[in-house]
Amino acid sequence: MFWNRFQFSRDIGIDLGTANTLIHVSGKGVILEEPSVVAMDLEEGVPLAVGEEAKLMLGRTPGNIKAVRPLRDGVIADFDAAEKMIQTFIQKCNEGKGLLAPRIVIGIPSGITSVERRAVREAGLAGAREVYLIDEPVAAAIGASLPVTEPVGTMIVDIGGGTTEVAVLSLGGTVVSESLRIAGDEINDSITSYLKKNHGLAVGERTAEKIKIKIGSAFPDDNFDDTTYEVRGLHLSSGLPRSLTLTSKEIKEAMADPLNKIIEAIKRTLERTPPELAADIVERGIMLAGGGALIRGINDLVTQETGIFAHIAEDPLLCVVNGCGEILGDFRKLKKIVDTVDMGTNSIRN
Repeated sequence: MFWNRFQFSRDIGIDLGTANTLIHVSGKGVILEEPSVVAMDLEEGVPLAVGEEAKLMLGRTPGNIKAVRPLRDGVIADFDAAEKMIQTFIQKCNEGKGLLAPRIVIGIPSGITSVERRAVREAGLAGAREVYLIDEPVAAAIGASLPVTEPVGTMIVDIGGGTTEVAVLSLGGTVVSESLRIAGDEINDSITSYLKKNHGLAVGERTAEKIKIKIGSAFPDDNFDDTTYEVRGLHLSSGLPRSLTLTSKEIKEAMADPLNKIIEAIKRTLERTPPELAADIVERGIMLAGGGALIRGINDLVTQETGIFAHIAEDPLLCVVNGCGEILGDFRKLKKIVDTVDMGTNSIRN
């Protein structure tokens, strides 16, 4: 009995996100939340830093060091860097805990290809004895305490860093879904483009993300639209550093295009939902998860555009990783959900 508990305690759930990686360890909960960034020594080909330390190096490295984000649009873009990042994070979580490698459940975008799935699985095997994959919207729904195994329709919208996952679930499976490669990164890019076009100011991705967090808004709010934030960047005309004061109303305009595309994906998914499940969704509402759910007013925008009340999950950033952890906690019951991720569903990939 002791040995079984000893093995089980090492099992790991991973939300391998474009922006952040979160790890849940059985019996411990979420014990790691770090940026998905690796700083590589180009001469030696070895990682110098991973996670928060590496993120601080973005845009600030000399020629022999490169800080990279190994995941783009929810999939692995740099396999070697991703493998080293996963290995490092797993070692951090399992230092001194037993002899066996852990069983791992990894949340993945529902619309990625079989080749991309294989790349995630192989990267996970770098530090595991078994790797299981689960579609992110299913994991997010479990983590948000939605009744995914019951015969009722539930709708989850998981807005991450690289992808937005929209899915209607029932009886433990995905009925209809759409994986949209427009999410937090594209919202940051839209802010960067707006500043270049309208103010001639170039800023980095970290600064754009700060602007989004500080004064970003998806829905009109008279009490917030005039909120200001001072930003510093490179003035394109003079080539010199400059500062600029922005308003929330400006940033809402800058973010409008990617947010509208997310709304259209939600509407398309609703249009393809069977009538009985659609009726359940009208009654139960739409659940928003992921970092994008923290954008001010996004639930109001979804409610206005769809006519269905939108809720924000209690811990939107933790929904996917908590869902992976729930599966590990009741693996025999929920293993069927994991086993079906490679089977076909009525899904669309953009």
